[in-house]
Amino acid sequence: MQDKQDIKISKAVIYCRVSSTKQTVRGDGLGSQETRCREYAKYKGYEVVEVYRDDTSGSLTSRPGMQAMLSFLKAHRKEPHAVIIDDISRLARSLMAHYELRLKIGDAGGTLVSPSIEFGEDSDSQLVENLLASVSQHQRQKNGEQTKNRMRARLQNGYWVFQAPVGYRYERVSGHGKILVRDEPNASVLQEALEGYASGRFATQVEVKRFLESQPSFPKDLPNGEIRNQRVNDMLTRVVYAGHVEAPSWGVALMKGKHDGLISFETFEKIQARLKGNAKAAARKDISSDFPLRGFILCEDCGKPLTACWSKSQTGKVYPYYLCATKGCESYRKSIKREELETAFEDVLQRLEPSESLFKLVKAMFKDAWDARLAQASQSAKTLRAGIANIEKQIDALLDRIVESGNQSVIAAYEKRVSKLEHEKVLAEEKLAQNGKPKHTFEESFELAMAFLSSPWNIWANSDILGKKTVLRLAFLEPIAYCRNQGLRTPTLAFPFKALEGIYSGKSEMARPKGFEPLTPRFVVWCSIQLSYGRAVRWDKEPGSASHRIEAAS
Repeated sequence: MQDKQDIKISKAVIYCRVSSTKQTVRGDGLGSQETRCREYAKYKGYEVVEVYRDDTSGSLTSRPGMQAMLSFLKAHRKEPHAVIIDDISRLARSLMAHYELRLKIGDAGGTLVSPSIEFGEDSDSQLVENLLASVSQHQRQKNGEQTKNRMRARLQNGYWVFQAPVGYRYERVSGHGKILVRDEPNASVLQEALEGYASGRFATQVEVKRFLESQPSFPKDLPNGEIRNQRVNDMLTRVVYAGHVEAPSWGVALMKGKHDGLISFETFEKIQARLKGNAKAAARKDISSDFPLRGFILCEDCGKPLTACWSKSQTGKVYPYYLCATKGCESYRKSIKREELETAFEDVLQRLEPSESLFKLVKAMFKDAWDARLAQASQSAKTLRAGIANIEKQIDALLDRIVESGNQSVIAAYEKRVSKLEHEKVLAEEKLAQNGKPKHTFEESFELAMAFLSSPWNIWANSDILGKKTVLRLAFLEPIAYCRNQGLRTPTLAFPFKALEGIYSGKSEMARPKGFEPLTPRFVVWCSIQLSYGRAVRWDKEPGSASHRIEAAS
């Protein structure tokens, strides 16, 4: 019966398929299939009129090349065509997909042929076809299982096996194979975003989103340069950025990875704590560099944040204003000129600049504190080691209980507890590894801190909207109230400025009682900072002496 069909058919189409796009680049699978099919067509006397290709899984039936071929066959139904495939596995690697496509090809007027198998309607031919289709499906499933097992085993060894996340790329390293390495500049951009959210520099996920969108090199989701909110959340919750790997669906618990993290695990835990504690803020379209104080300055009459807008005059000219939008407030809709309000605020910032001589005193004080913290490192290491040993004992005890227990709910509770202890262990091990090893030298840390303390106004004047928001959070503990008649009220300064305020503003004085040793400038700075913490200070001599004492205020 097949021979009779061959005599009637004079034209043919070729269908080729590989499993992925990568195979079209790294190999010549499609070309090899086409060559073999053309040889078969020549042998059978067919004229090849079209060639269709796909680079997708054999378990799928919806394929661009297959759909195009079926459309061609339907359009030329009056003239039967042979559909040549190199092997039965090229048609499909699933029994259901095989029979579905087999039926569609027949309904479209095509006749399936192959140099590897003779398709027929008799029972023996169908049995062979069914067996070969089943074997093809089994091979696909077996390959998938083997690939998954190999990936799982490599993941258990600490290697990331999935697609490289943004900020990383794969690089072949001797003795490791392919391993994640930093992909600059995106790695540094993302590191700044993650650390900024953990520290509070970025108060919400929306601010992280705006920061990433402002970076030209960072990949965007939409043509307009926007990054989706879900993608920002995904980046904030990926433990791979902390140098760790896990795959709960594969039974792989959290463990240290072979790659270097963009952030520490401690920073990652801070991010998760903030995500759980903070509500997601909706992105506001009206926040821009035009009104950097929007939401920070409060109306003194009602205590609500001022809003801002551009107002158009009768002549068509626009003017910027801040105003209170709280209904029922005495200042409701009463405008405040932007220049007037922002000039007053900049005056406040400019007054936060200490003298150069004070820097030397503060540096000496910081150096004493730095040395003291380094001296505590040894004792901290002992405490951390003891804590890790205790966690390991608890984990071993829980694992023994899991083995002995036959209650699934109890086992699940134990496993949850083990997972929590594993997180605590990882965090403690990271702290131990970093103990006594500052990220920066004292000079670098002091320089970064004093760059801000020396002139927050200079940073404000030369920053974009994100930089200005950062200055507001670092320099002030809470928003500043504005009175329409008296201007800005007294601000509540952040600790560094609060500590220094009494020294360089001339608002506090210290008298030296008779009989006391002369007070050095360093001691004056030290006392001021202790007092800013709400501590009462008693002394007989300088800090560090045997008679020096500090007592917390009751």
